Amino acid sequence: MWYSVAQAQVLCPAPRAVTYAQVERVVDGDSLRLKDGRSVRLIGLNAPETGKKGRPDEPFADAARKRLQALVTQSDGRVGLLPGLQPQDRYGRTLAHVFGANGSNFEAQLLADGLGFQVALAPNVELLDCQQAAEQRARAAALGLWRQSPVLAPQQISRSGFALVSAKVTRVQRNRGGLWIDLQGGAVVRIAPEYLSNFDQAALNRLQGKQIEVRGWVLDRARRGGLKSGQARWMLALTHPGMIKTISNVKL
Repeated sequence: MWYSVAQAQVLCPAPRAVTYAQVERVVDGDSLRLKDGRSVRLIGLNAPETGKKGRPDEPFADAARKRLQALVTQSDGRVGLLPGLQPQDRYGRTLAHVFGANGSNFEAQLLADGLGFQVALAPNVELLDCQQAAEQRARAAALGLWRQSPVLAPQQISRSGFALVSAKVTRVQRNRGGLWIDLQGGAVVRIAPEYLSNFDQAALNRLQGKQIEVRGWVLDRARRGGLKSGQARWMLALTHPGMIKTISNVKL
């Protein structure tokens, strides 16, 4: 049985009433299929990917799926759902926080076990602080994904997908495309104009010369045909400051 540091406590209880549903099956470490036909993507958690199109499972993907299955089983297949302010993603999946019979948030439990990364995607950030604290406990204890540092330098990025990246900021600039944070080593962070109000822009402007850690889904601009001479190949798009911090752990 997978041992959880979170088994003895209720993590991130729901801030308001939830609705209940029966689970048909666990798809992977961060998504469920309900008996009413809905597919649910858990808010605030990015679990390792299971193998698709000939790719092998990412490390701890199977452990994350089994842990989520165990949580569902402990709740007799009945879970509480707290939909996000954005209720669906672009694939039509329901975006929701998911809770067990004991009131604990499933995402926080996986994060506390080191079986996923916390993600902050505006506007669905209601449990952000609590979930970040759960991840930090796993990180401090070197559990699961944190046994070996998953943090990459930009020059270590080899493909698109979710990544934690740490680098020195070489430039911060703003144009019609939003605010851009250039990272030493060949990556850039973009904050689109519609999300800039979520950030302390003065703090962002002071990042030049500092070491930061940023997380998100990396896009390969060379493959998209949008890479111009002198531009960084890898781009991370952010919607919320919960995905970026200075190495001194000061939130922006």
